[in-house]
Amino acid sequence: MTTLSRLLDLAALPAAQIPASARAMARFSLFDWMVCGRAGSAEPLAGILRDYVQAEGGRPVAAVFGGGRVPARAAALVNGATSHALDYDDTHFGHVGHPSVGIYPAALAVGEEVGASGGAVADAFLIGAEASVRLGMVLGAVHYNRGFHQTATAGAFGATIAAGRLYGLDRAQMRAALGLCATRASGLKSQFGTMGKPYNAGIAAANGVECAGLARAGLTSADDGVMGPQGFVATHSDGPSEAGVWDAPPPGQFVFEAVKYKLHACCHGTHAMIEALAAAKHGHDLTLKRVAAITLRTSPRWLTVCDIKAPRTGLEGKFSYAWLAGMVLAGIPTAADRSYGDALAADPVLAAFAGRVTVTGDATVGDMQAAGEIVLTDGSVLPFAHDLAAPLAHAVLERSLRAKAAGLLGAGLLGTGLLGAGAGPLWQAVAGLDDLSAADLGRLLMGAAA
Repeated sequence: MTTLSRLLDLAALPAAQIPASARAMARFSLFDWMVCGRAGSAEPLAGILRDYVQAEGGRPVAAVFGGGRVPARAAALVNGATSHALDYDDTHFGHVGHPSVGIYPAALAVGEEVGASGGAVADAFLIGAEASVRLGMVLGAVHYNRGFHQTATAGAFGATIAAGRLYGLDRAQMRAALGLCATRASGLKSQFGTMGKPYNAGIAAANGVECAGLARAGLTSADDGVMGPQGFVATHSDGPSEAGVWDAPPPGQFVFEAVKYKLHACCHGTHAMIEALAAAKHGHDLTLKRVAAITLRTSPRWLTVCDIKAPRTGLEGKFSYAWLAGMVLAGIPTAADRSYGDALAADPVLAAFAGRVTVTGDATVGDMQAAGEIVLTDGSVLPFAHDLAAPLAHAVLERSLRAKAAGLLGAGLLGTGLLGAGAGPLWQAVAGLDDLSAADLGRLLMGAAA
């Protein structure tokens, strides 16, 4: 069975077969995505895109972060980019991409357009996210390392499946939609550190709505635009492999459940280092003055992503191991987006300390790991290591996401309880999702009551 056939089977998976554990993670992602989107709605990028799509006009069927209603495809574009503007959303390391920002905007926009339930929107997201991760695994590390942004490339296929599921596409229409996506999906890592990176997420979401909508209208495409000759995988990866990717397919296993949530407002590839240095700082009372040198070993994958030696802007600072190491030791909060203003890049103390940080690629270090040594001014050496893959109980994850949300939006939105009764409006949306419509979620997205 080919990857395309597997994707088509996944797209049609009955809701009754979705395991509760996968569904729970999709709802955590819904909360985190809405928090990131509302927090990002005041960013210049968000305002530019809102103004642009509102000037275009069209049938106002879907809500956008920051207020207003626009056509579904336009809403997906705005909401995808807006929710990725702070680069604070979830990451899946199976393919190294951000599932929520490319797929939830497509699912919610189409859900509002067709009058779907909130639960159906979350299920469509989950199916689409699972598809994007597995296709990204087929594309392999070579696709990412060449310079393609999996959030936008593999993510567009996930967005297409999510949108197509809510549009009610049959198997032939879904095949056509994926073929159209194969000629539409795009996104480059060269945009990292600029507004172009969050725009990539918006592109993925908008492409999903467009391709599914056009297939619904009758537009046809290549029979297998995904895996066929001169198809997407063949043209975008020198080393694709289906080996092991589908050995345990849904509903038996949802690889999406391994999704990780950002607790620092910077590139996820730096988080293992941040956690390790924070533990060392607190355990040994470290300061910038006490540290003579840091040697960091990281996955070679990250050397072209988050090893900017001399960031020119606050955005680029989010992709700089050396700057972030200095921030940790200086006590500058890495979880607060306000820490990443452009003044950060001009900080003479951080600039001087950056010269003491050496970053090397080590193939034995995984994508979610960091290891290294801290050399103190007295000559002593402190080893450090951290692995983000360590699983978190749902209660711990809840506390972490609530603390993150409080820092971004204020505690008033959060309420109390484990996604339960009496929670604030965003938690309540997750707890009572099956009783809400997509339109209710749209109102929450804009900041109104459901």
